[in-house]
Order: sequence, then C-alpha cells, then structure tokens
Amino acid sequence: MTPQDPDILLQDLPARQPRLHLAVVTETWPPEVNGVALTLSRLVQTLCDRGHRVQLVRPRQMHGDQRAQDQGLEEKLMRGMPIPKYPQLKLGLPARRALVRTWSYRRPDLVHIATEGPLGWSALQAARQLRLPVSSDFRTNFHSYSSHYGLGWLKKPIAAYLRRFHNQAGLTMAPTRAMAADLINLGFERVRVVGRGIDTRLFHPGRRDECLRQRWGADQDETVLLAVGRLAAEKNLDLVVSAYEAMRSRDSRTRLVLAGDGPMRAALERRCPQAIFLGQCNHDELAVCYASADLLLFPSLTETFGNVTLEAMASGLPVLAFDVAAAAEWIDHGCSGWLVRAGDGDAYLAQAVALAEDPKALRMAGEQARLQVAGNDWRQVAAQVEALWSDLLNQQVSQMPERPLPVY
Repeated sequence: MTPQDPDILLQDLPARQPRLHLAVVTETWPPEVNGVALTLSRLVQTLCDRGHRVQLVRPRQMHGDQRAQDQGLEEKLMRGMPIPKYPQLKLGLPARRALVRTWSYRRPDLVHIATEGPLGWSALQAARQLRLPVSSDFRTNFHSYSSHYGLGWLKKPIAAYLRRFHNQAGLTMAPTRAMAADLINLGFERVRVVGRGIDTRLFHPGRRDECLRQRWGADQDETVLLAVGRLAAEKNLDLVVSAYEAMRSRDSRTRLVLAGDGPMRAALERRCPQAIFLGQCNHDELAVCYASADLLLFPSLTETFGNVTLEAMASGLPVLAFDVAAAAEWIDHGCSGWLVRAGDGDAYLAQAVALAEDPKALRMAGEQARLQVAGNDWRQVAAQVEALWSDLLNQQVSQMPERPLPVY
C-alpha cells in the first residue's frame, strides 16, 4: 500500500488514543442545517465524549450569539458575513493575527480545518506560522458547482485554490474512496479516507408519523417521494420533478415532498404546484420526514458524500440515486436501494417508473437499507480520525531537528 493509495479506510482501531487539545475551524455549525454542520458537530461531540478537549473556531452566526463552553468544548466566535443567496449562512472573515495570538497563548496539539473559506485560510496560515500540525477536510465540491451557475470558467481556478489549500495540510480527509481517487488525480497530496457516521437513534423507522402523511395528503397505500437538500441548481432538482411526473403518470396517488430551501424554490413551485414545499427543516423534523416517506429521490452529481443517503437508509427509507459518493458505497442495488449510472437521466426516470409499478419493492428495500447502515456509528469514525492524527503528530515529532546538548 502506497502513501497515496485512497483505499485506506481504517477498521478495528483501538478504542482510545491519547487525549488531545484540538482546535477545529469551521465556517458552518448548527443550528445551520447542512451536511457539513451536521457531520462535523457529531464528530466534535464524539471526540469530546472520548476525552479530547476541543476549541471550536467559527463565525458568529447571529446578533447575540453566545459561545458555548460545555464539557470538553469551548468556542471562539469570529467575525463573519452572510453568504450571497444564502443569508442564513455566514462566511468567516480573515483572522490570521487573532488566531496567532490565541494559539500562541494556548497552543493546541493540532489544528483541524473543515472549510476552505477566508477563516479556514487564516487558520491554515496561523498554524503554519506557529508550526502546528494541520489536518483538513474535503467536504464540498465547490469547483463542480461553478458550471451550475454559468461560471464554468472558474472550475479550474477554484480547483487550483483548493489543491493549494489542502496540500499545505499534513493530511486531507475525504469521505469516500472514489472522492479520494479523484482528488489524487487532481494533484492533491496526503489524502486519506474517513467515512461518515450516522445517528441511528435520531434517524430511525420508529419516527414514522401517519398524521404527517395525512397532512401531505397521503394515506397508507399511497407513495410519498421525498427530496432533501438545498433547492439549488447543483442538486439536479429538475430530475426530481421529472421522476415524480413519470411515476405519477403510472400511479396518480403519488405525492412529492421537498424539504429544504434555496434560490430555485420559486421556479420549482411554478413548475410543480402540486408538490409540498416544507422549507428549511431542523434535524428532528427531517428524521420524521425520512421515516414517513416511501422513497428518497437523490439525483445530485456534485456531492462529496451526500449525508442524506445514510440518514434516509437509517430511517428505513430506500434511495434512488446515481452511483456516486455515499450512494455508490452504501447502496446494494435492488436490495437496499437503486443505483443508476452517473449522469444517465433517462435511466433514472426508467428506474423511477419501474418502482411506481412495484410499490412492494420499496418496503422490502427500506428494511434492508436500515440493516445496511445500522453499525455505522460515530465512535468508529472518531477512532479512524484519532489514528490519523496520532500518525500526523508522530511525523511532526520525528521531523523536528535535534537540539544540540548544552556545553558547560
């Protein structure tokens, strides 16, 4: 196995590594609802539960936002500004000097950077100035998003920036083997695979709510299709509506529910007025939606992982997706869900129609989906991360120059 081999998902790791003082830097955090905020918060909480001390560095999200100081976790709130088109999200502002002062006074063992915005870049430069070990996450395909906003010419410059950013870290964590291989082909170095866990207590079939289904206009024998995520161009939502229309042509009792908000909402409402738009949902609300639906339509091609795949499966909800990201690694086609060759929209629609004609297949796949992800918890993921950090710290020690003995 070479250092650049992406197929290095760690298994059967020791339950506990030495306790660390960690600085974790992110530009998104709950109550913001997105995959990065959710998965990072679960990882940080698990690390705290395992005895590590975490300083969380993030933008202040709203006026009056107060820093948390729970057992093992303290927050350092920084200046931020709203992200264009997503005013509920904040972008951290440059803060290198402030971070140098903070980490000079109280030096962490390691800095982990989850996002590549101005705050993440500042943290990278501050850590390098102080010679602190740095790890990073690759969590969002920003370079792939550009083509969905008429800015395809920016794809290469964005990829170059991301490569430059992550190659200054001691290692970069990617969520799937396929993503790690793609990054290595783009020139990213020291890429390691770390998957995502799932909270199977939150996302569970027992949260199914027949009253909610009735509010959606669906009885027990009707099929509810669910789409979850930002209502934005990069999510390929036109294919969701087309799949719904194709399935409804075979069974008029089919319903479509969309959970999420974003710049495409108005256009989608005009195109599909009979669909139910829930707007932004918190994690508890999403858990009930997953468990109360019958099929998750997830046609996105820009995901680094796609947390909704595991959330749905844990809730007993089968998924129809392209064979990319988490879906490719977790769905057993025809057993726990359905996979279609990436980008083949016609095949996606054909599979949707086949499912409309065989509703029993949805129930059987939902049961298998739950079983498939049942053991994928955050403790296992934390152990993988701990082992990688231990290796990085050991490398740092081995590369330190030996100090000559004093002469008396």
